Amino acid sequence: MIGFLRGRLTAKQPPQLVIDVGGVGYELEAPMSTFYGLPAAGAEIHLFTHLVVREDAHILFGFGSERERRLFRELLKVSNVGPKLALALLSGLTVDAFLMCIEAQDIDTLVRTPGVGRKTAERLVVEMRDRVKGFGDTGLAVLPAGGTGEASIGPQAEAFSALVALGYKPAEVTRLLKAVDASAQTTEEIIRGALQAAASR
Repeated sequence: MIGFLRGRLTAKQPPQLVIDVGGVGYELEAPMSTFYGLPAAGAEIHLFTHLVVREDAHILFGFGSERERRLFRELLKVSNVGPKLALALLSGLTVDAFLMCIEAQDIDTLVRTPGVGRKTAERLVVEMRDRVKGFGDTGLAVLPAGGTGEASIGPQAEAFSALVALGYKPAEVTRLLKAVDASAQTTEEIIRGALQAAASR
């Protein structure tokens, strides 16, 4: 089992990215929550990983924190939830937002995730209720190789957290951030663009 990769980010096109580790390029799939924290191509990063073995392929998934990977693994234990759906849930909801949905039995928020119907959402609430207890903050965010262990939060991730704090649903925030002009670089510019996109809808 590959527990983590530390190397140079050579390419990123959601949901795929490539990390050069000692001259070997590892292809991974990652949730949008991880992509928002990625540095520019060429930077050194450290990602936690999970390998899914199928008859036709071996797929490596990458996560910016141990909490994301842990939730991904717990989601795979739920009936009829595969890697793609687990990745979609982590892309539309932060770990904390997902945990709050389970605790509050918020079916309506869960069904906004593409691929999640009401029956699946109800199953998630029932089967994840006990698994998320004691789900403490055990991880670090995407790190430069040789980092200090402190989270490296990019402007996209900061904007995401700020908009959720303002009351927007995580899935809605994801859509709004996609509508922001690519020229927006700072957290403030991204938030302003997202709020303008929300106002125009």
